[in-house]
Amino acid sequence: MVEISLPSALEMCRLGFATLVDIRQSFEIDMKGAIPDAVHIPMFEVKVMLGHTLTEDEQDILDAGQPKDMDATGFFTMINKLHNGHDHLLLCICNSGRRSVTAAEMLRSLGYPKALSVAGGFQAWKKLRAAQTAVQ
Repeated sequence: MVEISLPSALEMCRLGFATLVDIRQSFEIDMKGAIPDAVHIPMFEVKVMLGHTLTEDEQDILDAGQPKDMDATGFFTMINKLHNGHDHLLLCICNSGRRSVTAAEMLRSLGYPKALSVAGGFQAWKKLRAAQTAVQ
């Protein structure tokens, strides 16, 4: 089980037990919007940095933006600070919830067992936010 519901994820963050890790590419955040207080770590740059082969679709998405060179030391320092230093859950979130499952599994394979995927991703977050705004 590597998924957590969006309401549970947001509550864990609110209580200070978790951090949202937005794994979308920079251009996706620019186009669709950012999630407040989320840490941005673009997954495809991480995969390239770690020597993983990207699928054709992943490469197309990576090429659509302006990839940043990921520094391994900076990446692991950030993840260790969040995961180990704060004893936080790492809640990976993408656009729809599909890529974040892969990201959570990748983090787990790197020795971060508290990595989870947020079900529904940014699309679910946007719907929840719209519903909360409509109620107010």
